[in-house]
Amino acid sequence: MLGNALIGLREGLEAALVVSILIAFLVRTGRRSVLPKVWLGVAIAVAISVGVTLALTLTQQALTFQAQEAFGGGLSIIAVGFVTWMIFWMRRAARSISAELRGRLESAIQMGSTAVVVMAALAVGREGLETAVFFFAAAQAAGETTEPLIGFLLGIAVSILLAYLIYRGAVTLNMGKFFTVTGVLLVFVAAGILAYGMHDLQEAAILPGLDTLAFDVSAAVPPDSWYGTLLKGIFNFSPQTTVLEAIVWVAYVAVVLTLFVLPQRSARPVASAPTTS
Repeated sequence: MLGNALIGLREGLEAALVVSILIAFLVRTGRRSVLPKVWLGVAIAVAISVGVTLALTLTQQALTFQAQEAFGGGLSIIAVGFVTWMIFWMRRAARSISAELRGRLESAIQMGSTAVVVMAALAVGREGLETAVFFFAAAQAAGETTEPLIGFLLGIAVSILLAYLIYRGAVTLNMGKFFTVTGVLLVFVAAGILAYGMHDLQEAAILPGLDTLAFDVSAAVPPDSWYGTLLKGIFNFSPQTTVLEAIVWVAYVAVVLTLFVLPQRSARPVASAPTTS
């Protein structure tokens, strides 16, 4: 549940901040008449995201066991790709996203109402589609749908509240630190989902090594214990982990976390050539 709450909080806050930036721009420039178009675009994005989640669920239910495992494993890899791209993109674009969105909305207004609806739908829809795929993969890794859904909805609710308070000026949030901390946590969540995806592909007989365990700590960490449930819910930890799962988890965390915490390179001004008299 906690891992899904983090997904909902992180993705929800990104989407909510996008909406608040668009609304603030329209209010401050005296264009309140355009607000319904923005809300229509947001509603379309949300509907598409929910539809994608339902479609993924129905598609998996119609498959055989082996096909379900292959489908789930493939989606887990796609979801991890999404979240990896997202955490690096947000770290790089956090400072310029507001100006970029305002520029796009200004251009859309000049083009007409349809362009505003499409622009708002695309701005929010990207986050929604990423969230749908990542939530589906996380729920599959957790082995249930109720608790992950509750955690996800709680994270979304908190993100909407935070975005509203930020918009009203009641709360000041250091976005750089927020996205850095949640980015680090999501690296570990994504590593667990990726490892579980490997396990799905092993159960589908696409990858070998299903019976070759790296460790078995079921006696020390029972899956039904509170701490076993906590580790499973946050990091998708499995007491019985295959060698392939362990290698993938360690490799992903080692590479992605190292790249993420490295300081960003700032563009250096090009030195002008000395003039000769």
